[in-house]
Amino acid sequence: MSARYQVTGSTAVEISASIESGIRDAALAPGDPLPPVRALATALAVSPATVSRAYAELRRRGLIVTAGRHGTRVRPRPPVTARRAALRPPPAPGLRDLSRGAPDRRLLPPLGRHLTALADAADDPVGYPDVGVLPEMAEVAGARLAADGVPAPGLTLTGGALDGIERLLGAHLRHGDAVAVEDPGWAGLLDLLAALGLRPIGIPIDDDGPIVAGVAAALDAGARALIVTSRAQNPTGAAVSADRANALRTLLAGRADLLLIEDDHAAELARVPLHPLAGATTHWAFLRSVSKPFGPDLRLAVLAGDETTVARVAGRIRIGAGWVSTVLQRLVLSLWDDPEVTALVDGAAESYERRRNALITALAERGLPAHGRTGINVWIPVDDETSALTTLRDAGWAVAPGALYRLAGPPGLRITVSDLHEKEIPPLADAVARAARPAPAPGFTA
Repeated sequence: MSARYQVTGSTAVEISASIESGIRDAALAPGDPLPPVRALATALAVSPATVSRAYAELRRRGLIVTAGRHGTRVRPRPPVTARRAALRPPPAPGLRDLSRGAPDRRLLPPLGRHLTALADAADDPVGYPDVGVLPEMAEVAGARLAADGVPAPGLTLTGGALDGIERLLGAHLRHGDAVAVEDPGWAGLLDLLAALGLRPIGIPIDDDGPIVAGVAAALDAGARALIVTSRAQNPTGAAVSADRANALRTLLAGRADLLLIEDDHAAELARVPLHPLAGATTHWAFLRSVSKPFGPDLRLAVLAGDETTVARVAGRIRIGAGWVSTVLQRLVLSLWDDPEVTALVDGAAESYERRRNALITALAERGLPAHGRTGINVWIPVDDETSALTTLRDAGWAVAPGALYRLAGPPGLRITVSDLHEKEIPPLADAVARAARPAPAPGFTA
């Protein structure tokens, strides 16, 4: 624990509130260790049971995590805003940051012309009785999904893919339920499950998506929901193949006790065909966000699914947030309808694919396997993440540690290629090769 911060309190409620305050004030940083239960109990002159209850409450809310011999720590991204969280420090001088997992801003379509057109047409303000999914949005979104083989017996909109997943889980699951997720998988999803008090069950994956035996094992272990990334899986770039989709559909066929969620966040940026699982189970949902192709600030995702599942989500939105802005809906419709924007998105997808494949090829030439069928990330298995990260940082490269994305899977590194210059690929591959295979320490032999 940070030497700057001392936990206080004489009850479980006070102790948990003190730790939360430390996280909120950034005195306790993500990853900081907390004292062992007995040590903190002695320091506060309370019983170990009191500290255990405080830690249990913080774990239930996703603020801390206990990992065996690694002890109890603040989660990498706890679901409470720190006062200094927005003040992300600038990258260190000379350090090339390939860790963020964001699309290249230079390849996003410009919005100015479309916003101007919307302003000119917005003479009639929308009133409360008229809000919801615009009929033209439902028609166009449904047609775009149908072109990829996704049925849409029900359709609504959410404020992005993760918002949709949160609403789906909240509509179907209860605290403590198990959710089958890819391992390695999306860090944001793992954080969300922790914040909701849901229990993740990791499913091993390969380049073709979740391994069928792993899904079967998760179902046997009591998973109430299964979340699958259709394409451009984060962090590995996996994409569900036709054969894998058929096998998974057979395994899942007709299950009424399982919520199936598919996340097609890359959408138009994915350069492989979509092989959906939609409809394999009684309760299912398919999410497609516009953020990756068109801009992270466009917080809109199309959610298709069975009528019951969609009705639950839409009903909860109606009594909470209300609706996704019709101005945003019209902006997305305008972008979808613009051939120049379509060409820009196609060009971005080609650029990402070219750089991703070039890095994978360069690593293979140096004897390193890497993964990345689709998307903007490359996943590189390594023996020791900490050593590899340190070596790369010393060489001027910042990449993402695999620990952010793993439950029980083997270690690795994630490199984002979205703004990687092609001339940087050979020196980056050299640095990764050195980091993944560090020289033996002096005085020792292999």
